[in-house]
Amino acid sequence: MEQVPDQDRRLPSRRIADDLRGQIKEGQLAPGAKLPSEREMATRYGTARNTAREAVAILQAEGLVDAQHGRGVFVRSRPPVMRLGSNRYSRRLRGETGLSPFRIEITKQGRTPRTECRSVTREVPPEEVAKRLGVEQGRPVIRRENWYFADDEPVQFGVTYIPVDVAGDSSLATDKKLGRGSIYARFEELGYPIMRIREEISARMPTPEESAGLTVPSGVPVIEVTHTSLDGEKRPFEVTKFVMRGDLNALDYEMPVED
Repeated sequence: MEQVPDQDRRLPSRRIADDLRGQIKEGQLAPGAKLPSEREMATRYGTARNTAREAVAILQAEGLVDAQHGRGVFVRSRPPVMRLGSNRYSRRLRGETGLSPFRIEITKQGRTPRTECRSVTREVPPEEVAKRLGVEQGRPVIRRENWYFADDEPVQFGVTYIPVDVAGDSSLATDKKLGRGSIYARFEELGYPIMRIREEISARMPTPEESAGLTVPSGVPVIEVTHTSLDGEKRPFEVTKFVMRGDLNALDYEMPVED
């Protein structure tokens, strides 16, 4: 049984979680390694099994471990999906690969991408989106909802808003599948090449619907990215609100610094 210093005032569950976290970070518990059972932890740390269970829940909330039904709890071996902001919208990469930005970055990271367009509708956008697009409040736009998977695991979803004047009667307004080059190739065909982007990033706790759809563990936040595409004349032609699991995604941006 582990000896606990008298001055250690941490909750027992926190103490166990801190110790296991340290073992994970130092490599004593390597990616894919199985954690001791609740019974083993309770014996080792001199606590009740429910205390050990609480410690595991803390590590799950931090995205460090996965509980696999009937098998046990394992140290996560999957690296986070990197959002490569510096080149994810590259026209050259889109032309060479014929892939969407998400598929490009997931493929570059050695994983298998999958996307699902679940709906294409006409709806009135939220007021903040209407302002970013420069459309009159209350006027409908094209709304496209896409879900994104890496190795069949849901990692994010995005809702794209496109002014009707931009989409017209093109496939952007009617089709779930957009063909080679995906959405930005279709925009370019309509005379809206993506030349600049603006991305506003924040973190928050997920809604119950987001938690269910993305299978977000308890206590894990989501990252919200509000993306605006602009053409060469700095006209906004698309806004997408991405919601990403905070434990499965990371952001990587490289950009010039203005004088």
